[in-house]
Amino acid sequence: MKNRHGRSRAAGLVLGLALDRIFGDPRRFHPVAGFGRAAGWLERRTYRDDRFSGTLHVAVLVGGCVGLGALASGVARRQGAAGEAALVALATWAALGGTSLADTGTRMARLLEDDQIEGARALLPSLCGRDPSVLDATGIARASLESVAENTSDATVGVVFWGAVAGAPGILGYRAVNTLDAMIGYRSTKYLRFGWFAARLDDVVNLGPARITGVLTVVLAPLLGGRPSESVRAWRTDASRHPSPNAGVAEATAAGALGIRLGGRTEYAHGVEIRPTLGSGREPTVSDLDRAATLSTLVQVSATAVSAVLAVAIGEANIVRRSRT
Repeated sequence: MKNRHGRSRAAGLVLGLALDRIFGDPRRFHPVAGFGRAAGWLERRTYRDDRFSGTLHVAVLVGGCVGLGALASGVARRQGAAGEAALVALATWAALGGTSLADTGTRMARLLEDDQIEGARALLPSLCGRDPSVLDATGIARASLESVAENTSDATVGVVFWGAVAGAPGILGYRAVNTLDAMIGYRSTKYLRFGWFAARLDDVVNLGPARITGVLTVVLAPLLGGRPSESVRAWRTDASRHPSPNAGVAEATAAGALGIRLGGRTEYAHGVEIRPTLGSGREPTVSDLDRAATLSTLVQVSATAVSAVLAVAIGEANIVRRSRT
């Protein structure tokens, strides 16, 4: 019995990454942007300041995306292995944000190098939800670097991991969860209860991807002039002190790999948070932002390769299981 599904998923993941590297995000009619508009429309009509309403909001939107993916997968499979691979590739390309993430980090580094502080402040919201008006060049560099580190897991590793596990439905469902967390998963007065389920679900679906990101960051540290031992040390001693069980892993291992220190006072639109220190190195500089963008790209490519192998392994395991029943 041939492992058609596993190999099709693997091929689709690799092709999807290639499309993202070549073309970046779709420039028109971006599916993630469309989903965000739909989620905002639904929120305006169903918002209630309680957990039940927020849970229902997430269930409807994520369930709809998973259902759409399952329907499309059924159609694609009738077209053979090529059809299934093409669907996974398109879903992967639509959901990935890795190339745009690294490119934005590099653009931010150039702005800061040229002392274009206002341009850097205008660009920062495309990376994170910090308040750029209160940040100087050092603060913007740190905020950008933390965002690149965290979103490497969210924007790429999570996509290819769930694509390996569940194909197109997994990719669309994961991206829906991740987008909803970015929209309503805040500890603000408005979203503390309504966004609770979105934030907790995002924590759950990113448990695996964040740790894959951490392992790959440790392995790749020497390519950035870092030491794997420092990355491991930061993971073991600092990651658990971060308020997010997943962002802490991605940011701490990146800090250790780059030989820098992250964390501290963090300004958001909804208020100020004092984050724990991650890593034991120096304060990050603009050049470290360039290195972080390079590290992000290396992790993205490596994670896609790992996920392709995982997809084939899952397919083989399913064949063995079916043969025994």
